[in-house]
Amino acid sequence: MLDVLWLIPAFPLIGFVLILLFGSRLGEPAAGYVAAAAVFASFVVTVGVFFDLLSIDEHHRSHVVTLFQWVPVSSLQIDMALLADPLSVTMALFVTGIGFLIHLFAIGYMHGDPKFSKFFLYLNLFVLSMLMLVFGENLLVTFLGWEGVGACSYFLISFWHTRDSASTAGKKAFVTNRIGDWGVMLAMFLGFQAVGSVSYGALNSAAESGSLASSTATGIALLLFVGAVGKSAQFPLYLWLPDAMEGPTPVSALIHAATMVTAGVFLMTRMNPMLAAAADWAPTIVAWVGAVTALFAATIAVAQSDIKKVLAYSTVSQLGYMFLAVGTGAFVAAIFHMVTHAFFKALMFLGSGSVIHGMHHEQDMRRMGALRKVMPITAGTFIIGWLAIAGVPPFAGFWSKDEILLFTLARSPVLYVIGLVTAILTAYYMTRQVIMVFFGEAQWESQAEDNGAHGDFKPHESPPIMLFPLVVLSVLSVLGGIIQLPSFGIIPKGLRHRLEDWLHPVVAPGEAVISGTSAYDAKVWLALLAISCAVVGIALGVLVYGRRKLRAIEPAILADGWRYDRTVSAFMGGPGHKMFDAIAWFDAKIVDGAVDGVATAVRSASSSVRRIQTGNVRSYAGVIGIGVVLILMWFVVLRGVM
Repeated sequence: MLDVLWLIPAFPLIGFVLILLFGSRLGEPAAGYVAAAAVFASFVVTVGVFFDLLSIDEHHRSHVVTLFQWVPVSSLQIDMALLADPLSVTMALFVTGIGFLIHLFAIGYMHGDPKFSKFFLYLNLFVLSMLMLVFGENLLVTFLGWEGVGACSYFLISFWHTRDSASTAGKKAFVTNRIGDWGVMLAMFLGFQAVGSVSYGALNSAAESGSLASSTATGIALLLFVGAVGKSAQFPLYLWLPDAMEGPTPVSALIHAATMVTAGVFLMTRMNPMLAAAADWAPTIVAWVGAVTALFAATIAVAQSDIKKVLAYSTVSQLGYMFLAVGTGAFVAAIFHMVTHAFFKALMFLGSGSVIHGMHHEQDMRRMGALRKVMPITAGTFIIGWLAIAGVPPFAGFWSKDEILLFTLARSPVLYVIGLVTAILTAYYMTRQVIMVFFGEAQWESQAEDNGAHGDFKPHESPPIMLFPLVVLSVLSVLGGIIQLPSFGIIPKGLRHRLEDWLHPVVAPGEAVISGTSAYDAKVWLALLAISCAVVGIALGVLVYGRRKLRAIEPAILADGWRYDRTVSAFMGGPGHKMFDAIAWFDAKIVDGAVDGVATAVRSASSSVRRIQTGNVRSYAGVIGIGVVLILMWFVVLRGVM
């Protein structure tokens, strides 16, 4: 299957072309099934590639398929090449697998939408772009996919563009991601200047061998991190992700769980030798940005009333955990949490979509309550996702979060405390959400007047095509942790560290070694402490929102995201706008003026010279004669030849 690796991105491309040409004829639901079938075919091929790689010795688990020579310019030789290795295949498995489930869900969710076919056209293009990103053999191919998912995110977030909020959210996502793109481009240029190649193999080999100066490695690593901060919504560039909830819920699940936002973590893991070769303070910056983002977003989530906004800030927070892992050298733990997060966060986003569908597009949790009675399957699966993200064993989220915290303590006790506090807040605000939506009193019974267009307002369970993905993802959220179980005595050796063994050829250069540290020796007690944090957070949530024993603390400043978005918007509309106007004036008048001035001078000079060209031979002969006379006079008079 390795030789047909190109089929993995080819199938979504075929789906895209078919819907582009025949989408209007296919209509609903055929266009959705075509798109879902294309992604499922990619998943099947990816599974085949996975087993092929698994059968190869770990030192040879890397296969490159060159499609064609893309950029043959002097010393710059870049191939359109795909790289299959443990990291890219792991990413592709959940991109295509979860992407397929999201496509199925979307068939039911988008029922009746007049732009049904166009929606699935964008979804297939999005998956194609993400696959090019993860399978790229070099930074330029990855950047092609990187820009592709950015463009598709604009199309999908602003899909209902007749709403001003959706249109604005799409533009915000597009512009904010451009900042990150600038970082990736500069990293690519710097890498080529230093190594003469943009291939991952060449760049990482140079970093590993020590032939790359520490300052250069630091520059490349930090510029890549700028790109990751933009794409993976880290502070201060997280602004676009909460607003991305304006898109249809399947888009939220696709962007937040399985694809776009994980691209930054993937890129930093792919280039882990570069981060390892950088100055010691570079990984520290990555870890601190991740920790601050995780805590910051968690504090905002505790006061949100929109069911999707809670999950959006939760995604920002969980991505912070992943970057905390990257900064502490726990690359396996970062990928592990990325995978488990894809399971339970896709589950909860699709679950929220099921709730919104059943509530006739209502998203305010204050108008919900007691939905478990009328939506039992949605409620049951959502609760599994809640337990997974809260860190309750044996659900998947516990194992990956615990491993991140273990590596963090080995690196910095302060960062570890931040991670624990964030874990408590996560369990708290997710408990809050579950209680407000599925338990307590039914607030929707009094909403008939607000929803008169729907007749008698009563929530309903979603159709089977929307429930099937929820059931599958709930199973994965329970069992997903089995891919990377720790070295606990009760766990058989054959089940331990499977993901670590699989990813070892890719992450070995940068992976931190914590065996023998005090944190590693106390890993059992630390696991119990992590469980205690989950219990404390859940208990607080129950006491506040379930039992009403404690007063809810939801200050307006948290509901408004610490007013950060508002402040940035005010700056961009005021001083920032003036600053950019000044830059635009400088560019137009000074830079462009200098260029235009040179062009004008050359044009004037050429016009003057052109008048000499008369076409008259006698004139030319006369000019030559005059020139000869002048040369002779120079020799005679000035040089004294005669």
